[in-house]
Amino acid sequence: EVAQEYAQELCGTEHIVYSILSQKNASATILLRNMNVRVEDMLSELEQLLNKQSYDSTDEVGTTRRKKGKKTLLDQFSTDLTAQAKLGKLDPVIGREMQIRRLVTILNRRTKNNPVLIGEPGVGKTAIVEGVAQRIVADDVPDALIDKRIVILDLAAMIAGTKYRGEFEDRLKKVMKELENDSRTIVFIDEIHQLVGAGSAEGSMDAGNILKPALARGKIQMIGATTTAEYTKHIEKDAALERRLQPIQVPETTEQETLAILRGLKKHYEDFHAVTIDDEVLIDTVNLAARYIQDRFMPDKAIDLLDEAAAHLRVEKGKTPPRVRELQKEMKLVQLKIDDAVDAENYELAAKEKQRLSQLEAEMLKLEKNNKGAKRIKLTSDDIADVVSRMTGVPVSKVIRSEISYLMNLEKNLSKHIIGQSEAVEAVSRALRRSRSGVSSSKRPIGSFIFMGPTGVGKTELARKLSSEFFGNKDALVKIDMSEFSERHTSARLVGAPAGYVGYDEGGQLTDKIRRQPYSVVLFDEIEKAHPDVFNMLLQVLEDGTLTDAKGRKINFSNTIIIMTSNVGADKMQKEAGLGFQAEDKQDLKDLDALHQKVKDEVKSELKKLMRPELLNRIDKVVVFRALTKQDALSIVDLLINELRDRLVRKGVGIELSLAAKEYIVEQGYDDKNGARPLRRLIQDQIEDYIADKLISGDLDKGDILKIGCKKNALTFTLTRESATN
Repeated sequence: EVAQEYAQELCGTEHIVYSILSQKNASATILLRNMNVRVEDMLSELEQLLNKQSYDSTDEVGTTRRKKGKKTLLDQFSTDLTAQAKLGKLDPVIGREMQIRRLVTILNRRTKNNPVLIGEPGVGKTAIVEGVAQRIVADDVPDALIDKRIVILDLAAMIAGTKYRGEFEDRLKKVMKELENDSRTIVFIDEIHQLVGAGSAEGSMDAGNILKPALARGKIQMIGATTTAEYTKHIEKDAALERRLQPIQVPETTEQETLAILRGLKKHYEDFHAVTIDDEVLIDTVNLAARYIQDRFMPDKAIDLLDEAAAHLRVEKGKTPPRVRELQKEMKLVQLKIDDAVDAENYELAAKEKQRLSQLEAEMLKLEKNNKGAKRIKLTSDDIADVVSRMTGVPVSKVIRSEISYLMNLEKNLSKHIIGQSEAVEAVSRALRRSRSGVSSSKRPIGSFIFMGPTGVGKTELARKLSSEFFGNKDALVKIDMSEFSERHTSARLVGAPAGYVGYDEGGQLTDKIRRQPYSVVLFDEIEKAHPDVFNMLLQVLEDGTLTDAKGRKINFSNTIIIMTSNVGADKMQKEAGLGFQAEDKQDLKDLDALHQKVKDEVKSELKKLMRPELLNRIDKVVVFRALTKQDALSIVDLLINELRDRLVRKGVGIELSLAAKEYIVEQGYDDKNGARPLRRLIQDQIEDYIADKLISGDLDKGDILKIGCKKNALTFTLTRESATN
């Protein structure tokens, strides 16, 4: 009878043993119980073996098909969550009391008792259902839910292999019939929006329509989970399905709730990765996840951060002892021998190998105890910071280790590259310190500035240096030329073309770049040339730190530095530029300061005419760059020559410049109208070209020093054969 029940042609020893053990009052069963043998475990093992044999037949087309057996279709296409909870395979669920209580309340309703959990990916919807399963196992639920079980239905597995029309519907109807006959089973469908349209073809119904009558009558009980976007897109459109489901909103956890969740999971991750995790590391994990990972949700992103950091530490430092690996291999071989012996009905050999396996398991247990006793590797905040750096590309290690000294010295570091603009450098540094210290709003961009001043004084250069100094990446600069957005229709290119227009799939020139690289300096060059519609977009960015693109995605700007440059009042600044270069003594410099203050006030009043007050009020600082003095120009020449010297070090060639040569470059290269830009061009034309020719001809070799002077209003070049150390 047992063999027939499992649709097996041959009757073997396993069927005889199963039929004996199934009878509780049989002499053999009583004898085994008296010998402290766990009869239930033996029955469970035999059932697994018989079920396995039931699946081991193949049909004529070569696909594995299960014969008629004791395992139901629901068991085949689902996973029992309550069984996993009994075995302790589920992680503990911390918090979410309100959602779990509402879920239990809806499950206890007389009709329409089908809750659906709605929330963003990673907020813990599935974990809430697991929490209910754990409470059912612990009898911490109302009487109506005691002895119930929750199973996860695998829709993909049900659809897989349905070659002919009607096969999927047939499977689903059979599963529904099983659920109707088994009132103690609650089915959980993750990604419930897949029901709408699942298995549908021309002239057939989808899974959602098949389920509707059973849900309406209350014949089956179902829990669903889906994201807000998918619920709106698929389920809200189907009013008949929506009214049968009771929505439960699952918001993102707060930082405090996430910290409590991490504390609850800490032991599980410590045991799995064989590491030690301090509470301070958990606090840093939550803070860094909230601050740097913007495109994902709590608690998922914090748990992922902790898991990856522990895994990376284990890969780098934790190694399995060789004896443990040997034992693992040996145990696999012995298990194979036992399986072969049982298949061949050689039970004497199977018993002998089983004894050998027990010895190996005992040795393994002893080794594991010894390893547990050994000192575990300690996970640090630096390990978490390294993972964040790999995920985002931001040098977060600075945040953990030396951010205080780094931020305090930011002016000093920027002033090395930005000459004569101490006011601008100071204003930018102050705003960045406010952001990093947490004083300013975390929703708004890190800093927003308008840079004004004559051309060639360092406005764009400061933006470039900010990207490399603050974000540790010179490519973290998104430069947008506003002259390209002077017409009304061009403003849409920043966020992407609307649906139905050419270029809809390409994304926005601004939003796409920030979505891919959220830690950037955004430079809007010549803002006065932009259409007023662009200013309306900037209002949203400066106030809320977000911008919605054409596809409806919210792009986060809270980790960007917004810089706008403007040439408004350039004619007024031109006079200052001319006087600045001619300033010689202290009185001249004092006059220049007074003129700069006057020009600054005039330029700011010009700016107020161009920009609306609501936009100007959202800007952290309007910075008017000073005109460069002759001393500033000499310092810029030093900077440019140092850059050239660094490039020549790789060639083993040194370079020295006399004061006369520097003054010649300043006299010939500095221009009131173009600022310091022509200096670079002159060095390129008169010095770099000369060096390039000499390197190619072989006249300049490794170990040479090129001394550059000035005679008769022209540069002179002298070669000396020494070690190139400069």
